[in-house]
Amino acid sequence: MKVLTCRIVVFCLVLFISISAFGQNDNQIYIQPPFLTAGDTVAIVAPAGILKNREKSISKAMEILSSWGLHPILGKHLYAKNNHFAGTDAQRAEDFQNAMDDPSVKAIWCARGGYGSMRILDKLNFSNFGKSPKWIVGFSDITAFHGKLDQLGIQSMHGMMAAGLELSEELSDDTQENINSLKKALFGEVLRYDLDSSPHNKRGMAKGVLIGGNLSLLQASLQSDANLDTEGKILFIEEIGEYRYSIDRMLYSLKRAGYFDGLAALVVGEISKVRTNTTPFGMSNEELILDVVKECDFPVLFHFPAGHGDENRTMIFGEEVTLDVGVKKSVVTFEKQN
Repeated sequence: MKVLTCRIVVFCLVLFISISAFGQNDNQIYIQPPFLTAGDTVAIVAPAGILKNREKSISKAMEILSSWGLHPILGKHLYAKNNHFAGTDAQRAEDFQNAMDDPSVKAIWCARGGYGSMRILDKLNFSNFGKSPKWIVGFSDITAFHGKLDQLGIQSMHGMMAAGLELSEELSDDTQENINSLKKALFGEVLRYDLDSSPHNKRGMAKGVLIGGNLSLLQASLQSDANLDTEGKILFIEEIGEYRYSIDRMLYSLKRAGYFDGLAALVVGEISKVRTNTTPFGMSNEELILDVVKECDFPVLFHFPAGHGDENRTMIFGEEVTLDVGVKKSVVTFEKQN
């Protein structure tokens, strides 16, 4: 009887520890890479699409980094060409791995998206990166990396990419604001965005860790090691060049996978260049999204200035965000964890 009682006590203790550990994972504090200071090195690499006639844009990106007191370097295979891609999978993986493992590199700025990041994820070793994390910056196809880092519990930056810079001497106001927000994020300044509210917004307040990225990549990452745990978090989505029925299908894929169960809030960025189908879908982007989440009781913020449009403000994934969606104004504030 004493042996049986002892075993029951041990079992209950193990069960309590397991439940406690599970709860702690739900409230995980993400590792925040060190913010940059003057003299730090930033590597520009191309993990996805080919860089055609982008030399001037990359040069401008290097000028901007230098003006901030940073030291820009380029990946060995940055301008390599392999059909659709910026070099072979092996070349792109080599550049990215070198940037992750080089202790002098403090941030990795992705040159462009397109397609190709997912092809090299399994070729990368994140062991050293996990011990000494650094900022990875990009959006669109770079969502593949954001998802992987979310699984590792490491923050990353969703923001403009080096090859997307305008070549004119006078940068547009939007581009300058995008650059300013990137600088603020890299150097550790608090990010806050005050926005005019869309009439489609679903009002409310929320607080949670921000995650997400490009809708196509989020859907493609389901059931992989870049799949997101959305419980209690704020999900951001953006998209470009899709039919509305395709956007609807991808959202329903996320819904069926449980992405909206227990979600704290949904932030919708730019849904741009929607393709026209011969049969009209019958809903606007906003109506479509609200219909998908109509059973959900969380705030929805539309038209956050991030994505493939002119406005692409930097956000930190893995950082806690306070969201206040009001009638006329909405505010998104990033709270520093460290």
